[in-house]
Formats: sequence, structure tokens, C-alpha cells
Amino acid sequence: MNKILPLLALLMACAACSTEQTPDTLCNPMDLSYRFALEDPFPSRREAADPTMVRFGEKYLLFASKSGGYWYSDDLKEWDFIQTDQIPTEDYAPTTVAIGDTLYFLASSNEKSTVYKSADPLSGTWEVAVEALEVPVWDPAFFLDDDRRLYLYWGCSDQRPLYGVELDCRNGFAFLGDVRELVYANPAEYGWEVPGDYNTLTDRAPWIEGPWVTKQGGKYYLQYAGPGTEYKSYADAVYLSGDPLGPFMLQKHNPAMCKPEGFATGAGHGSSFADGYGNFWHIGTMTISQKHMFERRLGMFPVFLDEDGTYYAITKYGDYPFVVPRQKIQSFEDIFPGWMLLTYNKPVRVSSFVDSMPASYMTDEDIRTCWAAESGDAGEYAMVDMGDFFDVYALQVNFAEHDVNIRGRQKAIYHRFTLEYSLDGNTWEMLSDRSVNNTDNTHVYIPLEEKVLCRYLKITNIEVPGGHFAISGFRAFGKGAGPLPGRITSFTAQRNLQDKRSVSLSWSKADHATGYNISYGTSGNKLYLDHMVYGDTTLVINNLNSNLDYYFTIESFNENGITPNQQIIRHFE
Repeated sequence: MNKILPLLALLMACAACSTEQTPDTLCNPMDLSYRFALEDPFPSRREAADPTMVRFGEKYLLFASKSGGYWYSDDLKEWDFIQTDQIPTEDYAPTTVAIGDTLYFLASSNEKSTVYKSADPLSGTWEVAVEALEVPVWDPAFFLDDDRRLYLYWGCSDQRPLYGVELDCRNGFAFLGDVRELVYANPAEYGWEVPGDYNTLTDRAPWIEGPWVTKQGGKYYLQYAGPGTEYKSYADAVYLSGDPLGPFMLQKHNPAMCKPEGFATGAGHGSSFADGYGNFWHIGTMTISQKHMFERRLGMFPVFLDEDGTYYAITKYGDYPFVVPRQKIQSFEDIFPGWMLLTYNKPVRVSSFVDSMPASYMTDEDIRTCWAAESGDAGEYAMVDMGDFFDVYALQVNFAEHDVNIRGRQKAIYHRFTLEYSLDGNTWEMLSDRSVNNTDNTHVYIPLEEKVLCRYLKITNIEVPGGHFAISGFRAFGKGAGPLPGRITSFTAQRNLQDKRSVSLSWSKADHATGYNISYGTSGNKLYLDHMVYGDTTLVINNLNSNLDYYFTIESFNENGITPNQQIIRHFE
């Protein structure tokens, strides 16, 4: 003990003199004021899904299903909410398009599709632009081409295709020409269209939905979602064409936006947009689907177009912090700060717990499980021992809101708490005091202005909106000074000869590894798909195109960083 005390004193001194400024970062799921659903008697849960992001003037405007309004931001980092009843914000899958100085809004309907407009959406003031389109549409999406011609896409079905038509902007958005059938599901060949968390429910028809079109390099990229919003496998795939109404051909790399594993999963039914620096992003739907299948959140991922015109999103370490760029970025490395997860499966001491919701669920990297204290009383706490001293740069606290009974947007419902850190588990310093917090956020991301050296983290409840003090993920990010994980010495892939949509992977355990990231794709230099694995050394992937060859590589990671593996396997039996 006498030897430990001087060491702790030295560490405290080092921590106190740290002046390193951290970059501006975000972390998925996005830290937004997700609204409680209105429906009764379903369990009380929050939701937002099917997002559309549009840049209008110097602002980013974000619309999502069942949100009771919409958000706006200057920088994609801080968001304010506009509550309005002048547009149908309770309908699913809203879409917007800016034409001149006016923003147009349309949402899903099976009865009458009304288009609204506003020259000042920040005021929450809208008026009807078109009383009714020629047919009602579900999961609509506007696309304004370079020549100012306007198109509408829609579709959401396990039986029917996606549709498209040109609209007459000067004549009440009348349809120009016939409605075209654009894309049908083909799960017999495309594994990503097979339902299920792991694309295994082959007896079910997939839902294809949420079309969205962008234009780059003279090509039209039609992205669509499948196989179902409640699955971890929820993803967006891409078709492309030289014409906005097709015919469309499947892009070789698919699904283009996919995040099948990790703390928060799913990247389906979203939109793509450009920021003020010319970077492209995909904002999509992430799934929880525990209290209800429509319990969903939003996530944002960088999108790139390679030299061959392949359109793809990077979801690698996609629920770890990433830098908010203030310039044009070229790759994932430009926004990844190198902060690793420090809390995976680390021991937790808690004030109390519900029998079916133990403390370990707080650090198991699964948003679908949670620790719940016996009450929502002030003083309920959880303390994580990270097992070593780490530089902590950011934290994310994901509240699970067990046994609440709230509907809609309510005033004065907050998570109020304190976060403290310690070197020895006895002497504590304040890290973040949220005891007077007045924002209603459940995925609270806390980037620190300066890194903090510590081993222990403690969260103490002050107030919850109702129910129990409950956390699905208590996550700290930063860097350790210990050894990097070892290299993987053996890595094999075996394609399923009876079902080529599936491949089985296995690899040798790497020393000091927390987990592994498998990158794969249809070319050795286009490994754009990623799958994260914690702890295990085997994986079955079922989202392949049965007609294509695939290449795989793997890297190991831990709290101290990433060890890449240059071995690439081509598998094509």
C-alpha cells in the first residue's frame, strides 16, 4: 500500500497538469430529444426513425417519424427542437426538398398525400402547397435534379416494388408520365434482404422500403432499406442508373449502409446529404426493438464515392466517437480519433438491482439489455472499475428508462445525475455535474474538454423521468498505455455451398484482444463492409450476394488501440 500511494499521487499530478484539447466529436446513437410514443396500451418507449436531413440556408434540418416536430443545427453537433402541429409530424417517413427559397414537406399516408411548404421552417410555420397528390404514397422521397426537374419515389411492402414518377413543379406537383416500378426484392440471391437479426428467417418475405436518390458523377444512386426495421441487419442497399427513373442495376457493393453488430445496430431507411464542407453523410435508423418493434434511434455515418463510382458508408467502429469535420475528408481515418472503448465487460458495483437486470448488462455492449436499480430514487449509483489507468476523452450514458409510463413530449422530464472519476475508488473528483440538467436526452454523449486520467467511474442518480434508474450502456472512450492486441495468426473463411449468401469465418485468438473487426467486400481493395465481434473467434455472415466473390480481412482491438492484419482471403466456392 505504501508503494501505491506515491504512484497515485504522481498520476493525480499528471492528470491535473493535462492541457490536451479534444476535438469536436459525436457518438451514435445520436444525442437527441427522442420523443415518447403516443400509442397506448403499448409499453412506454421512445422512437425516431426514417430520417431526412436537409441543408436549408446555413442550417441543417432533421425530420424523423413520430417525433412531434423536427430538429435544426448549425454544426451537426448541437440540436434544437421545433414543436409544431402545422405539418403531420406524427406520420411516418417524412421527406423534404428545397426549391429556391422554399422548403417542401411530405410524409406517408394511405389516404391523402398533402404537400406543405415553408419559407421559414425555423419558425414552425407551414402552409398547404398541394392538397393531395394523384395517389397516396408511403415512405416518400423527393429528388430535385440538376436541371430542376423534380421526382418522387416511394414504397414500403413485403410484396410490392419501389416506385418513381416525375412531378410537375409548376402544376401542383402533377404526375408527369406513368408511375414506374423500379426495384423488386430478391432475397433468394441477396442475403441482406433476408429477414432476421442475422438474415436467417428465410421463410419470411422481406420488407423493402424507404427509397432515397442522390446524384453523383452523372449517376443516380437509389438506396432502399430492408429487410425490416426491427432487425439488427436493417440496412440500405443501392441500385444505380443513368436516368432518374431507371432502369436501375444493382451496385456490386451491397448493402451500402450496414451496421449489424456492436452496441447500437442498424443503418437502414435513411437519407444522404452533404455538409457545408462537401462531405457526404448517411443518417439512418438504428434499432432497439425491445419494448416495441418500433423502438428506434438515429445514427449518422460518413459516405464516400470511390474512383469507380461505388457508393458506400463507413460504419466501422460506428458507435464509437468520431470527429465532426470542419474540412473535406477523404477517409475513415480523417474522422476516427483513435479513442477506444474502455468499459467492455468491466466489473460494476451498484447500489441495487432488479433481479433480471444485473449490473453486468451496463457494460455488455448491447443496447437491448440494461441494468435497472430497484428504484428511481436519488442516490442510486453504479461504479465501473476499468481495471487500469486510462486517459478518458468522452463518455456516453444510455438511459433505458425501465418501467416508465410517459406518452408524447412532456415538459420537465429529465435525467439528472453526476459523473465522478477516481484513481483509487475512494477519492472522487467531479467529471460532469448534470444535477440541474434541463434537456430531455437519453443517449447522453459527454466529450471532455480535456482528457482525464482515471481508473474508476461513478454515476449517481439525482432524478429520472419516472420508473427506475436504468442504463443500457455506461461507456467510456479513450486510450490506454498498455500493449496493443496481438496479430491474428490464422484466419479462414468457408462459403456455404448450399447457400452462398452465407459464409463461416474463424480465426485464432489474439493476445490482449477485446474484440475483432472483420472487413469484407467484393474486391480486395473495396472492403467496405464491417462486422464487429467482441470476445468470440467465430462468425457467420449471411448478407452476401450469392453470385459474387468476396474478400475478407480481420483486425484485433483493445483499450489501447488497433492491430491491423494484412491477410486478405478471397472466397468464391
